[in-house]
Amino acid sequence: MAASKQRAARDPPDGIRHRCRRARPLPSHHMKHFLLGIAIMAFGTVANAQLPSSLKEATSRVMGTGALTNDEVVAGLKEALVKGADASVLKGSALDGFWKNDLIRIPFPPEAEKMKSTLARIGMGKQVEEFELTLNRAAEDATKEALPILGDAITGMSVSDGFAILKGGDDAATRYLTERTSASLRERFAPIVANSTKKVALANSWTALATGYNKAGALTGAKAVDPDLDAYVTQKAIEGLFTLIAQEEKRIRQDPLARTSDLLKKVFGN
Repeated sequence: MAASKQRAARDPPDGIRHRCRRARPLPSHHMKHFLLGIAIMAFGTVANAQLPSSLKEATSRVMGTGALTNDEVVAGLKEALVKGADASVLKGSALDGFWKNDLIRIPFPPEAEKMKSTLARIGMGKQVEEFELTLNRAAEDATKEALPILGDAITGMSVSDGFAILKGGDDAATRYLTERTSASLRERFAPIVANSTKKVALANSWTALATGYNKAGALTGAKAVDPDLDAYVTQKAIEGLFTLIAQEEKRIRQDPLARTSDLLKKVFGN
């Protein structure tokens, strides 16, 4: 009886005995995998610290960490647009910026070519040239006021706008600006153009000339001339400005030398 009590004291109850069992050793092949995993993790930590920078960069590109971020795309495109807008406004607003640039020079209204010929034939060739020069000077003056409006559109660019521009054609950024600023540019340019054109006699009397020409032309079936000269010049000034911006955008996209910052090189070099 005493022996039984001694064994009971030495042996814990079944539940305790179950919890106190020694852990079964891992099978040998599991142990090998476990130790190998620890070794790889330890080696990877050390190796990464010693990895050559060029290899790290290559690894980043392979793993996708070198891809453009949303912020980089938007910042790069904003920089490109600011660069293009600045250069274009500077060119267009310079003396002879429109007048001596055949790409954007504003001609005598095309539908009024017959009127132009008639005026030249009756000895008003000099006045016609002065008239055309005035149209272009008006555009040059108006273009000086474009930067704040373009700047607002550039600042407001969203991430989705940025990626659409990046993946678009050579004039995608120009089209973005055209859509978002044309109305504001027209409103800003119109009074400047009007102030310039009224200084020249032929331009100042354009509405009367065009109206009289249209009445006479109605009898012969001639194409009517738009009597709103200021609207014509304003539209041509806007078109000319965006023609210059499109040139700058294409240059940045296609010419590596035009990418003057690391960000531009990264965004447009991929």
